Amino acid sequence: EVEKIRIKITSLGLTESRITSDETIQQLFVECRLNNFLAEETPLSLPKPTGGQKIHYNYSTVLNVDKEDNHVEREYLKSVLLKPDLPADSLKFTVVSDPPEDEQDLECEDIGFAYVSLKEIFQKQRDIIEEDIDVFDSQDASAVIGKLTVTVEALHALRSVHEECKND
Repeated sequence: EVEKIRIKITSLGLTESRITSDETIQQLFVECRLNNFLAEETPLSLPKPTGGQKIHYNYSTVLNVDKEDNHVEREYLKSVLLKPDLPADSLKFTVVSDPPEDEQDLECEDIGFAYVSLKEIFQKQRDIIEEDIDVFDSQDASAVIGKLTVTVEALHALRSVHEECKND
């Protein structure tokens, strides 16, 4: 069986903040990053949600973490489990503002970050299924600007990596 981490980005809702009132922010997409070697993003950017609405991406991706072909990912997962002080033990979701077609001189801008701790999934022995996680303002890490609904199924892979650590 190929071991994998399954990630789904379901939807995004914003609370009232500088983001909702900023008219240069119109289209949003979401990037998911694992440490420094993997980044996936939703193929679509969607119009910014207003007033309590959500935008739905329903985007799924799978990261293979089997021994044979995915050594780097595997070693990273080992380090997550073995090194308690590793800061980068999370999947990082970034909400990105995609400039409108007619404003191509504007850059894509990171407007918010959300995190899922792989270590926590292992400690609690529980995958994250369709949970709302906080999105923090990229300019003020204490401010929550919305909720991202995500699924992260990693427990099976983490258990397998953990078994391997014990046998090393």
